[in-house]
Amino acid sequence: MYGWLYRVVLRRLPAETAHLAAMALIRALGLGAGVPGAAWGLRRVFGPDDPALRVPALGLEFPGPLGLAAGFDKDARATAGLGSLGFGFVETGTVTARPQPGNPKPRMFRLPADRAIINRMGFNNDGAAALAARLGSQLGGRRRGGLIVGVNIGKTKAAADDEAAADYAASARAVAAVADYVVVNVSSPNTPGLRDLQAVGRLRPVLTAVREALDAVVSGRRVPLLVKIAPDLSDADVDAVADLALELGLDGIIATNTTISRDGLASPAAEVAAAGAGGLSGPPLRDRALAVLTRLHARAGGRLVLIAAGGIETPEDAWARLAAGATLVQAYTGFIYGGPLWPRRMHAGLARRMRESAGRDAQRRVEQP
Repeated sequence: MYGWLYRVVLRRLPAETAHLAAMALIRALGLGAGVPGAAWGLRRVFGPDDPALRVPALGLEFPGPLGLAAGFDKDARATAGLGSLGFGFVETGTVTARPQPGNPKPRMFRLPADRAIINRMGFNNDGAAALAARLGSQLGGRRRGGLIVGVNIGKTKAAADDEAAADYAASARAVAAVADYVVVNVSSPNTPGLRDLQAVGRLRPVLTAVREALDAVVSGRRVPLLVKIAPDLSDADVDAVADLALELGLDGIIATNTTISRDGLASPAAEVAAAGAGGLSGPPLRDRALAVLTRLHARAGGRLVLIAAGGIETPEDAWARLAAGATLVQAYTGFIYGGPLWPRRMHAGLARRMRESAGRDAQRRVEQP
């Protein structure tokens, strides 16, 4: 059904228009906050409920390892509804300390031949305080149904470089009380100069300021803090970020954000050129994202929670990331192309692989002399 809807309707709409229509449909179907209890009831039907899928991480119990990556629900307008579709967790944002409109439209483009997306949204959002208010209202009992909600924060475009740490800290203070975990996004290619913050000398004060802000606002629990990095970092820079994360006592790293590379695309060159600048997501990112994850795992071992993102489209993709050292996985583009039942199918496939793997391990133990 969704395949027909995508081919006949959604793909004929501009990508951002289709996205907004999908969000409106979620709310209209009662999957959001508009129908009290509806989202949580549906989550009991569609959500991950197989014990084999449960993942203890970040001091939390994730009902399943597959989450929705930041970018889909920037302003937390349909977080409960999205959770009801079967994700183990939903990451909202990216939000900034101050509201901002983002880049001029059009700013999102599909590459159907690659099942990929190019976006240059530019952190369009209503601001961290507005997101916090929505989450507080929509998910007042956010532990209901087991849904875990993260908040991804970025730098306000108008903030000067020397204001970056204070700007991130302001967002952290605004969302700390409603976030199960917080992610510092320094890897979007769509805010000028943002990726320069991945250099450890500039990243250190940002992460330190955010950690202090979270600890100052929330008492009684420690809000886990992660950083999200780009696939376009050199191997040496990946190592440096991992070392800094360990030094500062971060809880984890998300690998990876979108890429500025256009290598290896099946889409016509003219179509790619017409889309213009922005971050590329989807299967073309798969190999590099996996390579970054593998490097992080070799560097950090079990000392950091690694969340894999980038090019995850099938249960096999997700299983490969878990086998490479990821604790959790996230997706965005796979969900857009796969439709509303995609997270349920993904978790079902992962559950089968987990049981098969456990069975093989048990058999090997029996066969050992």
